[in-house]
Amino acid sequence: MAVITKFVVVREGVEKMTFTSKKEADAYDKMLDVADNLIPFLSRAELDLADNDIEKIGFYLAQHKDELQSLLKGSVPEKKKAIKKVSKKTDSE
Repeated sequence: MAVITKFVVVREGVEKMTFTSKKEADAYDKMLDVADNLIPFLSRAELDLADNDIEKIGFYLAQHKDELQSLLKGSVPEKKKAIKKVSKKTDSE
């Protein structure tokens, strides 16, 4: 019989996500904390957005907080290199 340790993130009595490492669970819990703080902040903006959209934006910003912090400090974002697909020709072509 195998023993498996699972770390469960629970918010307001609702199981949100299950992880196999404490580090991942803590990172997800922290991301949820950031999103919980961003949602009321975004709600105060006069943007005429639906609550669902505000929640999505809050979670997106929380998930990309490191990049967002860099942008807010005035850093220029790194351009992601485009991946070029190379097609191989076969002998039958």
